[in-house]
Amino acid sequence: MNAASTPTARMKNPAMVLPDAMKGIQSIYQAMYQGGVAPQILELVHLRASQINGCSACVFAGVAGAKKHGESDQRLHSVAAWREAPFFTDAERAALALTEAATRIADRTGKAVPDEIWDEATDHFSEEQLSAIILMIALTNFFNRLNTTIEEPAGTTW
Repeated sequence: MNAASTPTARMKNPAMVLPDAMKGIQSIYQAMYQGGVAPQILELVHLRASQINGCSACVFAGVAGAKKHGESDQRLHSVAAWREAPFFTDAERAALALTEAATRIADRTGKAVPDEIWDEATDHFSEEQLSAIILMIALTNFFNRLNTTIEEPAGTTW
């Protein structure tokens, strides 16, 4: 592809081709945002999983969504290097560590999510909150796989 060409997806997003699928996905999103986790944390989780998976459409959407919830450019520019950046709370760090472990399950030997990561997350979040975070991780990974397969370009709106 040359610099002047505009990327296009291979096909419409499967969740849009099968409208009943999107209804279910929207219900999960609604439940996640009612799970008692600050929306900023859910957006950081979405962005980090999308960065790991190289999903440009989801990274783009993740930055936009985080900004809608008040995230600063400083923090957004640092998500990929959250361990070294001083801008994140202990709870956010626990959510990001859980995100990385649950997203990179094929990279681990032993437990996909090590006990120390799980224990740190449970120190900061209730079971209901952890449920929302885990659902965000899973749903983000779901969309990352859809979008990278169909080559959904960044900035696409359905």
